[in-house]
Amino acid sequence: MAPVATPTTDSGPDAHVATPDAPDESMRELALLLDALPEQLSRQVFTHASWTARRSDTYERLAFLGDSVLGLAITSHLYPRLEADRFGPGRMTKIRAQVVSGAACREVAERLGIPARLRGAAPETGAQDLSLLLQTERVLASVMEAVIGACYLHTGYEQTAQAVVRAFSWQIEAALQNPVDFKSALQELLAERGTHAGYEVVREQGPPHKRTFEVAVSAGAEVLGSGRGQSKKSAEQQAAHAALDRLRA
Repeated sequence: MAPVATPTTDSGPDAHVATPDAPDESMRELALLLDALPEQLSRQVFTHASWTARRSDTYERLAFLGDSVLGLAITSHLYPRLEADRFGPGRMTKIRAQVVSGAACREVAERLGIPARLRGAAPETGAQDLSLLLQTERVLASVMEAVIGACYLHTGYEQTAQAVVRAFSWQIEAALQNPVDFKSALQELLAERGTHAGYEVVREQGPPHKRTFEVAVSAGAEVLGSGRGQSKKSAEQQAAHAALDRLRA
């Protein structure tokens, strides 16, 4: 298998970080693969479960497949770039998780024009809920994964992986330059003080397709911060961020 990335140095991301492509240019390869999908496969990519009685006609199975393809493509790209002495499995896992997160997938989906494609695919009966769906990170992230899964089925791994790495170039460089893992940073800080963080969901709001979670983080009996997000993981990260700000102040 041909490598997805061709690193030119073993000095690690801190020594040289490539400048990401402009948004439209970085999307070009994946957009071409998407436009080349057969009609039936393309229709499935942009069919929400609420628009059909047959779950097999929706993007959900394709998203399951695309999630794996995305993870492998990003891992194959990152592995030769990250020095073994500096980047163990734990640190590599955190960087990859940031690149393929729901927030990252949503950002790529928006730059790829997924919302407009969903509007074009929505039946008249689903139009009233469309604005809510387009604001939901989970929906856009899942459709983005479905796009990747469909391209993999139609084109194969190598071409799809190359297009995916290009499309996620901004997320890759951001994760290498500014890794975001507030939970780990908080735990390290609390460990120095002989305690640890505990997270609790204190409130859930909204319909199933637009659920919002509020999470509180505590150390012992003391509440250190709270955060909100469209997933529990996102809310925990925001709570940890708030806690760090408070403790460091």
